Amino acid sequence: MRIESVAVFGLGKVGELVAHLLGRAEFKVVGFDSREREVPNLQTRVMDVADASALREALREVDAVVSCLPYHLNIAVAEAAHDTGVHYFDLTEDVPTTNRVIELSKDRPDSAFVPQCGLAPGLIGIVGASLAASFDSIRSIELKVGALPQNPTGLLGYAFNWSAEGVVNEYLNDCEVLRSGERRFVPAMTEKERVVIGGIELEAALTSGGLGTMCQSYEGRVQRLDYKTMRYPGHFRQMHFLFEELNLRDERELVGRILVDAKPPVNDDVVYLHAAVEGIHTGQPFRRNHVRAYRPLDIDGQTWRAISWTTAASAVAVVELVAAGKLPSQGFVRQEDISLDDLLATRSGSLFDTHGKIDA
Repeated sequence: MRIESVAVFGLGKVGELVAHLLGRAEFKVVGFDSREREVPNLQTRVMDVADASALREALREVDAVVSCLPYHLNIAVAEAAHDTGVHYFDLTEDVPTTNRVIELSKDRPDSAFVPQCGLAPGLIGIVGASLAASFDSIRSIELKVGALPQNPTGLLGYAFNWSAEGVVNEYLNDCEVLRSGERRFVPAMTEKERVVIGGIELEAALTSGGLGTMCQSYEGRVQRLDYKTMRYPGHFRQMHFLFEELNLRDERELVGRILVDAKPPVNDDVVYLHAAVEGIHTGQPFRRNHVRAYRPLDIDGQTWRAISWTTAASAVAVVELVAAGKLPSQGFVRQEDISLDDLLATRSGSLFDTHGKIDA
């Protein structure tokens, strides 16, 4: 099925930009949200995704849907996409949600199911897999992303420009990794290391969800594979104090509210991306790095935070690839099967090629 019209569910900052970039890529777009939203040059409707019949009726009018909703609402949209035969895309880092999407994709031969199209999982996996593709054999794939304020303050050195719910989950849920070529689960916020990007010192620690399906894809082929979140030095020590010393590990919603109140969003953010692959390349030991720093960007007269435009551009680029026949139009599509060169050649993906380069 061709993709000409796309529904976007969830018109927050990322969802609004997803809709705008889809329009720039010449798709017909309609936006849905749980409350009235006025978005320039976009047809919008109010929709409660808990209304199963209304949700399916809305999807019958389009060829594809991109869910920019909180992760716990995505399954309802994926099931509706399955029932109506439309292509499905989302930004989730939640493993159970993705597992359900994989199940739904198995008996739907006329549509593609492409979850995890954001930054991590998403772009970082595409970069890592594309680096790895040039190696004769691979020893390790190390993937890291940090979404941070450019001008941090306080002990946390952070600002909640992304979902507090998602951040808390990635700090507390166990992390899937490859060690000695085998899949394992290890605690989050462990294996801390020092990272320097463009002279900025950061710390990185394991967090959950960023690898998507990569551990399954590379098991037995790679000795070591992991995903870490980057923060300013000292951040994870403070989070350990919050969750362990204050016994708030089981109070995720409360912690999210406290953190957003203490560290609200900022406009001057930066997204650091660091991917490294080690192995044998043309017969010799070698390490390839891909290091970038993305800052706020003006798109058609409006300035978007770095976390917003990098997430939205990655998702829309994948929609463009499916529409163009560069990716399968049926079944489950893994992020690590997407070519970085193909993504950068799309209208939305080209934003990554023209912004954020760092000598590395």
